[in-house]
Amino acid sequence: MRPGPATRSSAWRRAARLARIQGQRQSHQVPLLHRQRGLLRGLRIALLLLLLVVVALGQWQARVLVTAWESPLWVVLHPLAADGSEVAAQNVAMLDAERVAPLEAFFAREARRHGVAIEQPVVVRIGSVPESPPPLPPVDGGALGIAWWSLKLRYWAFALDADGLPADVRLAVRYFDPERSRRLPHSLGLAEARVGIVNAFADQDYHGSNRVVIAHELLHTLGASDKYDPGSNLPRYPDGYAEPKREPRHPQQLAELMGGRIPLGNGEAHMPTSLDDVVIGTASAREIRWLE
Repeated sequence: MRPGPATRSSAWRRAARLARIQGQRQSHQVPLLHRQRGLLRGLRIALLLLLLVVVALGQWQARVLVTAWESPLWVVLHPLAADGSEVAAQNVAMLDAERVAPLEAFFAREARRHGVAIEQPVVVRIGSVPESPPPLPPVDGGALGIAWWSLKLRYWAFALDADGLPADVRLAVRYFDPERSRRLPHSLGLAEARVGIVNAFADQDYHGSNRVVIAHELLHTLGASDKYDPGSNLPRYPDGYAEPKREPRHPQQLAELMGGRIPLGNGEAHMPTSLDDVVIGTASAREIRWLE
């Protein structure tokens, strides 16, 4: 029996109603799925931030104890041939206590100058060559990318504790053959983790300037800030000057460690080639708690 017009009309209405209900269900499911994904992403971010807060708090407390300067600060350098060259590898193999002794002498001299009582504030030792290089900061990773990188760098440093050398600060020193790398990546030091990455030239002519960079990044790990203009690399007056009261002001004869260069005047400054030409200024001394 064939359905009549009324029966067909009723069936069409039921089919249309079912289609609307199904469409409404699907439209509700899609936003719900988006909300669930958003909640999961928010939860991951919250957990990462909580982990960072816990780690940073513990390391801040440790840094306060370290910079009380009641006992020597133990610094361990971990050298590696960053560019894989034979020149860099030979430089790593030849790194010894004699090469790092000027670092200890520099900090002892500057501590005395600022009235710090401890005779040897910094002890520098050469640690193991890492099996893997330190993670490098993301070029454009945003705040979360930087946070994740800092956790990875902390873990990298933590894994080096197995070498048996006590360390308050660990610095990875990445050596490059100057014939292959005319310019080096930017070095860095993290106060929150007391870990640094130093990029250095594998050549005897650069031993002095390499030590300046190591000392600069070491001070970063203790809370000292840069005192130069990031655009021009010129030291900022007065905190970035070794002798801010000098008359005439230029040319300066010395570099303030966190100012990075010796100001010559007329927008010129040059990198010191030895720690003999470097001092730790008053502002930097306050930041590392050498002065009140």
